[in-house]
Amino acid sequence: MDSKESRILTHSHPTIDRLRRHRWAAAAIGGVSLLGMVAAFAIAPPAKVPGVEQTTVLQKLPAPTTTLLETGKPIFLREERVRRSDTIASLMSRLGVYDGEALQFISGNQHTRAMARHLQPGTTVSAKAGAWGELHSLYVELPGKDAMLVIERSGDGFVADEQPLQLESRTVIKSGEIRHSLFAATDDADIPDAIAMQMVEIFGSEVDFHRDLRKGDRFSLVYETLTSRGQSVRSGRILAAELVNDKKVLEAYWFQPEQGEGAYHAADGSSLRKAFLRSPIEFSRISSGFSGARFHPILRTWRAHKGVDYAARAGTGILAVADGVVETAARQRGYGNLIVLKHQGSYSTAYGHLKSFAKGIRKGARVRQGDTIGYVGQTGLATGPHLHYEFRVKENPVDPQAIDLPVSIPLDKARLARFKASSQQLRQQLAMAKQMTLATAAE
Repeated sequence: MDSKESRILTHSHPTIDRLRRHRWAAAAIGGVSLLGMVAAFAIAPPAKVPGVEQTTVLQKLPAPTTTLLETGKPIFLREERVRRSDTIASLMSRLGVYDGEALQFISGNQHTRAMARHLQPGTTVSAKAGAWGELHSLYVELPGKDAMLVIERSGDGFVADEQPLQLESRTVIKSGEIRHSLFAATDDADIPDAIAMQMVEIFGSEVDFHRDLRKGDRFSLVYETLTSRGQSVRSGRILAAELVNDKKVLEAYWFQPEQGEGAYHAADGSSLRKAFLRSPIEFSRISSGFSGARFHPILRTWRAHKGVDYAARAGTGILAVADGVVETAARQRGYGNLIVLKHQGSYSTAYGHLKSFAKGIRKGARVRQGDTIGYVGQTGLATGPHLHYEFRVKENPVDPQAIDLPVSIPLDKARLARFKASSQQLRQQLAMAKQMTLATAAE
């Protein structure tokens, strides 16, 4: 078997042997064939290329015209904030205005003489002036107004006018952490005091900001700021707020229905505003409570006292405890000057012994919770200035200190759906503000 395999491996095919013996002949034949191909290529006649006629043309082109741009006189815009020590002259100098005629106009014109009174520290003043310091226009914010004083060059002189501000609303997201007090925390976060006060009003029924705040409490805010010419003019409304007080989370979202007035609501849509205030006078004390039998100091007899007396100085403002309509605003026997408000459902409230009624308070007038409706006095059967306050259910007086006050009317199904849709973006913005607080705390 091994010998056969050896023969198979060592002996080649006869045809292969013949090619080996005649390999030079095969090479010669291949070479001749290749030369034949080369010869074929060599004897192919060249293609005829037609001649192309070329003509040279010389043409004179006009020189490009040069247009000079009309730049006019350069005008520079500068903006400054009033400093405590500023005068009109020093402020103008910082604004790059060196114009004696302008200063003379400002000091002599009846509209601009009051300009010095408006130069409160922080007020924004802008000026357009030429390269040599000549005044073209001056813009001065008027504190307390959505307006500005505008002084402009007109011909050979100047004109002054008060113009309304073109206000734009911008949304601001801020957060902070309580370390000492609420206002210290809002100052650290560069949050205006007006916004801080709104937060107190929103959560005031749930948190006593003087006693209940704890170190480490956090707050997050989404609010509006109104700007003009890129500068903040005043704060707008809080749109959403979150307060974490002693690990208790409080949330508030502003909701403006298509009809009616807007209000703040919790995340589930319940109103944060109580239907009734506990007291119609702030910072007052009860001098006489609700009683079935009280000795009357003037009539000298025992009789029921169907309300609560609040001692206060004459002229102290009296607040409407809930939204309602004025049912009575007149003098009525022992009550003296009396106001009766009709509220939702079967509830009404009465306010007696008033010195006077607030402006606009008359029968049929609508009032909102917290509106001032009158002033403390001692008209009628009263020994001194105080407010006699009654809370009535179906016209029957009840003790306002003991009754479970009704809650605010909840949103109906349609409004609740709109509230949840409108508050979705505010929730996301509050979440962003919360992350800002946590990131700052981690640093």
